[in-house]
Amino acid sequence: MSITAQPGERAAFGVRDGVSTWIATMRRHLDRPLTPYYLLVGATALLLAIGLVMVLSASSVDGFEKHGNSYYWALKQAMWVVVAMPCAWLATRLPLKFLRVIAWPGLAVAVALLALTQTGLGVEVNGNKNWLAVGPFQVQPSEVAKFAMVLWCADVYARKDRLLGHWRHLVIPVVPVAGVITALVLVGGDLGTALVLVAITLGMLWVVGVPGRVFFFAASLASVVALFLAASSPERMERLTKFTNPFSDFQNSGWQAGHGILGMASGGLFGKGIGASQQKWGNLPEAHTDFIFAVLGEELGLVGTLLVLGLFLVIAYAGLRVAMEAENLFVRYATAGIVIWLTAHTIINIGMVLALLPVIGIPLPLVSYGGSSLVPELVALGLVIGFARSAPNAAGELQRRRTERRGAPGRVRRAVNARAAAR
Repeated sequence: MSITAQPGERAAFGVRDGVSTWIATMRRHLDRPLTPYYLLVGATALLLAIGLVMVLSASSVDGFEKHGNSYYWALKQAMWVVVAMPCAWLATRLPLKFLRVIAWPGLAVAVALLALTQTGLGVEVNGNKNWLAVGPFQVQPSEVAKFAMVLWCADVYARKDRLLGHWRHLVIPVVPVAGVITALVLVGGDLGTALVLVAITLGMLWVVGVPGRVFFFAASLASVVALFLAASSPERMERLTKFTNPFSDFQNSGWQAGHGILGMASGGLFGKGIGASQQKWGNLPEAHTDFIFAVLGEELGLVGTLLVLGLFLVIAYAGLRVAMEAENLFVRYATAGIVIWLTAHTIINIGMVLALLPVIGIPLPLVSYGGSSLVPELVALGLVIGFARSAPNAAGELQRRRTERRGAPGRVRRAVNARAAAR
């Protein structure tokens, strides 16, 4: 007896088969050795392009009012991109020995620069004295310190790999040194950057396998200290207690967060269009830096925000793939640290725009205006891209493709000659 499927059942089987085929194809593509490399390059390039467009749009009013040029901030951001791109390209080709050698002096330089912010060279911006004036430019040493700390932690843990079974070697010297750097940042009044440094430290402890009780104790201690520091400042305490409902004090502490929510809510599904934001016309402070995601949501809508979130998820996925597949311990720890750093930045920035976290002044990586953050971030991603390309399987695949490209003209000429001879 034969059983014949009904039309509805055949359609259901066809849909399931189509979905299964699509999933199998995606898995096959994702499992290729060069997939992390291409994902990192593509996502980084797209975020940079989106960032340049959004900085131009979000800063046009502020640039015209303060400098008489609507392109003022966008041109400066483009200059920083031009500076950062060769540095990132160079980072993709730096040997591991060189990176490990400069990790220690790099950390020392970062600490010295942080200390200099509290001298006559320091500049106060938005109430935080965490900038250095270097000629016509202002540099934020804490951004360099994040990168330096990641490389230094990776080198320390790679050297102490055989000793990491004991909790003391997991904690010392990483936690004390991270505490000193965080304290120097807090002296300048920058609680947001301090929280990112704490997140990097905790993330590195988790990556190297710190016992759960030690990790829980460190995280609890960091939370208590953060709450204490927030409570020590009336302004921070007000932000901490009212961030969930900024409209309860809309004219004061909730002004920035409230207008950020209004911008996001008014964007709808596809947004108002590039340049059509209303919040950037003086209502939303720091529209092209800390709150650029609000302008992006207003102008590009839900589709634009999901695209940006998806690109950050792609970078996190590809970076974690590189870290998990790396045979070299320094590469594994450095890549994981960079992913933790950029992911923490992204979560905190988007969280404060959506009023899920207090406003603590953290830019959105690769998108917000600021050379002090953009250059270290691009160089760090350049390192991860270099690690992805240098992986054994990926390196062999790249070499094979180069060989095929070199041999392609010869094959074309031979095929043409063969066809001519056949005629």
